[in-house]
Order: sequence, then C-alpha cells, then structure tokens
Amino acid sequence: MIMRLPEGVEWALHCSWLLALAREDDALPARRLAEFYGLPEAYLAKLLKALVRAGLLTAASGPRGGFRLARPPEEITVADVVEAMEGRGALFHCMEIRQRGPVPLTGAAGRKPCGIAQVMHRAERAWRQELAATTIADLVETSGIGAVTRVNAWLATLPGATGPRSMAAVPAARETGRKA
Repeated sequence: MIMRLPEGVEWALHCSWLLALAREDDALPARRLAEFYGLPEAYLAKLLKALVRAGLLTAASGPRGGFRLARPPEEITVADVVEAMEGRGALFHCMEIRQRGPVPLTGAAGRKPCGIAQVMHRAERAWRQELAATTIADLVETSGIGAVTRVNAWLATLPGATGPRSMAAVPAARETGRKA
C-alpha cells in the first residue's frame, strides 16, 4: 500500500526537529539548514516560509537572521507541520462511481457512504490522530543514539552560535536509543 506525501513534508519535519535543538535565541538561516541536510537552499527556503505563514516558525533578517521555532517543540505537532505543507484537505475523495453506469445506485441507498468511503475516512482519522499526538519534542526524544550529540556538535561550529538548546528546555532530548 502506498500513501505518498511530497518530500517537502519530510524536509519540513527534519528542519523543525533540528530547530528544536538550536538555542531559542539562535536563528538558523535556510542556507545552514540546507547545508546540514544536503538540500537545495532555494526550495527549502520556500518550505520554511510556509512554516512561518502557518505560525510554526519565526523568521528574522540580518546578520543573525534565520528561522526559529515559534513555539516550544512540545507545542508543535507533526500534524501541524504536515498541514502547513499540504493543507487540511481530505486524502480520500469519494467520486460516488456506484451512482454511474448501467445500474446506478439511487435513492436512500445512494445517500449513505459506501463501505469503501467509510473505511478510507476511518483510516485517515486514525492517521491524523497519530500525527496530532506526536510533537516535535517527541521526535527529538526518539532520534536514536548519537543524533542529538551530532547536531549539538554541528551547532557549536556555526558562527555566532551560543551552543545547543538546554536539555532542560527540551526534556525529551535524551539520548534514548529508540529510533524515529
């Protein structure tokens, strides 16, 4: 079974994860985020601006400018990021093909959603509930052994960086050994 989301959703989630590890007063430019993940800066900048429009990131210009999380990582869900990238529209759109052809369904039977539409809508609700129940802080917590240390070491090398976000500020930023 394949349900595809554009790569931009993954990129936006990874950038949100990385910004969760940066100090709250440090902004990361799109150039640095693109460098960290080996992504094209121009396209990534467009995605980051969508996250700003959605209120998930803030942007600052100037020599110390860049992007920051607009709220604590515990308050931003995966659903927030996915919706910022893809909107809130339904994934499944029933075309009611059972009301076509030589023997179309009519009357009261045609007004009730069919079993196919019902199962698709239930599956989408479950998917959205899982995304809404998972925060960016949860993603940090499940990063895997060494991920937070690797990012913190990289953040410390950036010009003007004041170091990584305090682990107390992101209680979930423990090296747990669980993988995301």
